[in-house]
Amino acid sequence: MSRHVSTDPDPDVESRTIADEYRLFAERQARGRSPRYETLSLGVAEDERLLALLRELPPIKRQPNLLLAAARHLGAPVDSSDGFRAWVIAHWDRVSSLVLSRLTQTNESARCATLLPLLAALPQPLALIEVGASAGLCLHPDRYRYRYDEGEPFGPTDSPITLPCRTTGPVPIPRRLPEVVRRAGVDLNPLDPSDPEDAGWLESLVWPEQTERLERLRGALEVARAEPAHLVRGDLNETVGRLVAQAPEGATPVVFHSAVLAYLSPEARARFTRTMRGLPCRWISNEAPDVLPAVRDLLPEPPPTGRTTFVLGLDERPVAFTGPHGEHLDWFAGARLPVPGE
Repeated sequence: MSRHVSTDPDPDVESRTIADEYRLFAERQARGRSPRYETLSLGVAEDERLLALLRELPPIKRQPNLLLAAARHLGAPVDSSDGFRAWVIAHWDRVSSLVLSRLTQTNESARCATLLPLLAALPQPLALIEVGASAGLCLHPDRYRYRYDEGEPFGPTDSPITLPCRTTGPVPIPRRLPEVVRRAGVDLNPLDPSDPEDAGWLESLVWPEQTERLERLRGALEVARAEPAHLVRGDLNETVGRLVAQAPEGATPVVFHSAVLAYLSPEARARFTRTMRGLPCRWISNEAPDVLPAVRDLLPEPPPTGRTTFVLGLDERPVAFTGPHGEHLDWFAGARLPVPGE
């Protein structure tokens, strides 16, 4: 007589896994940046009713940023953990519907400050191709002003935003902005910066206390509306090669991405890596340390502990640690810029 062995996930184990994700988000990302999100995330981690509802969602849709943004977008109160959780449970049908239809497309333009030293050093002009482009706000690095540490701001004087960035190490501060002749991107759900609903969703992804970041987002949306990028809907593995092939003659194709590949399966990331190695372009990655093993294995030092950190890489060579929202750039002592002909 055979015995049936269930392969269904254990609900208690799933709840503990979700709770751990929310605690980790509170401790590693929200702490010191958003007291409200830290409090709300810790509250979710202790609420068995809400954890049970989150179990109903696909794993990729349980992430704290997505739940918090969707609830705020729909009007959830964020001043009280008890009030927030009660509201989300009472309005779960609306919240879960929005969570299922949207993505965490933060589209932080300030990341351009960490990308700029590489972009400015590549042979000009550039044909930019962003993977996971959202509304394409990072496709306008030549339209923003920059300020590294306490230095003088530089860039277009009519830009609506200035991007600050703290630095350590021998950061090669650019002497010029890149010359961009094409702006293209691919996303599973590209956003239209001129669409009020899409712009409103991006605003909801900004954490409650981050008023400067919200103003920066609105300025970047203004830039993107004035000069729309060519954004296509599709899978990055299926589309990136076609976008590289469309680069104008004489331009350097540059594929770049920030905080995108973590949402892919390990198999899809490996496939993307193989694809990129075979394309005639430069490749700038800005991802969590473990996302790209080839970049991780060349790190000259361990990533900092106790905070979220990305690794900036060029063609799979790590050059710096970066802040997830472009707030800091920690250049490695031995990292060098590309030279013509590489």
